[in-house]
Amino acid sequence: MIKLEDISSGYNKITIIKDINISFNQGTITSIIGKNGCGKTTLLRTASNLLKPFSGKISVADKPITDYSDKELARKVSFLPQLRSVPNITVYNLVMHGRYPYLGFSRTPQKHDKEIVDRAIEEMNLASYVNKNIQELSGGQRQKVYIAMVLAQNSDIIFLDEPTTYLDINHQLEILQIVKRLKQMGKTIIMVLHDLSNALSYSDNICLMEKGQIAIYDSPEGVYKSGKIEEIFNVCSQQLAVADGTKQYVFYIE
Repeated sequence: MIKLEDISSGYNKITIIKDINISFNQGTITSIIGKNGCGKTTLLRTASNLLKPFSGKISVADKPITDYSDKELARKVSFLPQLRSVPNITVYNLVMHGRYPYLGFSRTPQKHDKEIVDRAIEEMNLASYVNKNIQELSGGQRQKVYIAMVLAQNSDIIFLDEPTTYLDINHQLEILQIVKRLKQMGKTIIMVLHDLSNALSYSDNICLMEKGQIAIYDSPEGVYKSGKIEEIFNVCSQQLAVADGTKQYVFYIE
């Protein structure tokens, strides 16, 4: 579990998020939603220790996050940013980067590390791409490679900043299905999503933010029924039941 208590954070002494109190339970998917500029990515970066808070306390597995060494924390927490450069590297070597928190001084992967990388590549159905340069891959394929790297890192908590942005609908849904598989492996996933319907359909919990604070943190059903999404985004909505019993959501402007 990861817990944030009385967190305020931002950039260059400018507060972006304030008075944040939230816990993310093990083996759940939480989506952070809200209008542009409300502090979603700032919350994600602060919770993952990429951005130091101005005040407050963050704990991972009941231990203050500041008590972890960089290597220890990398074994607990991984972060996949929305925007990243595309390095000149093969699929296999990029996925192997996920094992670096576990390697010794020589940085030489052992048999165990190679087996974990092979499994991560297989899990993402990337076996036919292992020797390809990731610069040659499509956006959806690259995203799967980065998720394979996160799998190889084998952290308990995974932060994803808009993992479906810039992908076509087929790849968006594929990535969200992969996120569900990560949950089934016992991982805790906290992600920022722009697509409100996907956030409500694929998450166990929704954190809706407004102006740097948490407007509501509840189940998708609870957040939907609260009317907060309609109020904050100034939209109308409709909940639909589909054949398998799951619920889908449609948002529109009258």
